[in-house]
Amino acid sequence: MSLATRNGTPSVDAPVNPPTVVRQRRIRPGLLGLAVLLIALGGLGAAFAVTSVRATGSYLAVARPVEVGREISAADLVTVQVAGGQGLRPVPAARLDEVVGKRAAVALLPGTLLTLGQVTDDPLLGPGQQQIALGLKTAQVPARELHPGDKVLLVSTPDNDADAGAAAAGTRFAATVIDMVSPANDDKVLYLALLIRDVPAVVALAAQERLAVVLTEAA
Repeated sequence: MSLATRNGTPSVDAPVNPPTVVRQRRIRPGLLGLAVLLIALGGLGAAFAVTSVRATGSYLAVARPVEVGREISAADLVTVQVAGGQGLRPVPAARLDEVVGKRAAVALLPGTLLTLGQVTDDPLLGPGQQQIALGLKTAQVPARELHPGDKVLLVSTPDNDADAGAAAAGTRFAATVIDMVSPANDDKVLYLALLIRDVPAVVALAAQERLAVVLTEAA
């Protein structure tokens, strides 16, 4: 740039400021790789979330409490929609007919998904036990309803044909309730798990109608 003087002297070039140099910041390769990795992970996470939401299926859930050993009915179950339920291994709703009629291997709680490990076809028999059935009048049942897993005591009653002076002490047999049903005639059929050694005596006493049932422990 030139400056003109008033007295006619030649113009003099004024000093020019040097241009400002902007230094470029160098990007470290490590940080750049980390940024790319984070972006990729974020994309994978979003894709997984979308896939999980879309993977919705119909499964069976427990609608009301079911005691251990009780037979499962359709009214005990409800169909629910679950997102990503495959990893939980619940029973698909389409397999309802396979579950109804089986027994609860564990106590089933309302609001929980049903799995095949919670149901069984096996009777509730322990080692060294056998199952027997007793036909009882309603008045002979010690509770309004007996449930699978209830503990009962079978007590022999005196023989009417025995001498009046004979000892009346009853023999006792511990048993576990497997199930109880009510036929059309309003009698009760009680299914019990009993030790093998006690089965012959109990069957003989039942044939003579000389058994009383006592509830000792509720399941």
